[in-house]
Amino acid sequence: MTWIRPLSAHAERPCTLVVCRGCCCGDPRKNPGTDHAGQLARLREAAAASGGRLAVRTSECLGPCAQANVIVVQPTSEARRRGARAAWFGWALDDTATDEIIAWARAGGPGTSPLPATLDLHRIDPPAPDPKPARGQGGRGRRRK
Repeated sequence: MTWIRPLSAHAERPCTLVVCRGCCCGDPRKNPGTDHAGQLARLREAAAASGGRLAVRTSECLGPCAQANVIVVQPTSEARRRGARAAWFGWALDDTATDEIIAWARAGGPGTSPLPATLDLHRIDPPAPDPKPARGQGGRGRRRK
């Protein structure tokens, strides 16, 4: 088991790769020709070799299942303060896509390094948040008269 040092609320965060491993991403039944475990191992090896400039974590389903495998590249704390936002990538199924994501993240990722044109082909929109009814509207409570 790998020990992961928890980040405090005020710690500077490195560029972080969030790798979907929910219902479809990482599932050999959906994409049988992809080495899902190998991809995750390569991403973790890149993080281990980065000297703390890159982190990797896995997540349950991130949403865009039709575009599996999904990887989200989150900016560093410094880049986020400058307005950078996470970049979402889909169809990250082969070594080339994995290599490009690693190289861009090593170079700093969102807000720090320009996105290579070839990696831009993998960009996807994040899923829209589920709208929640405003308080007092909708829901299953009793109707007021």
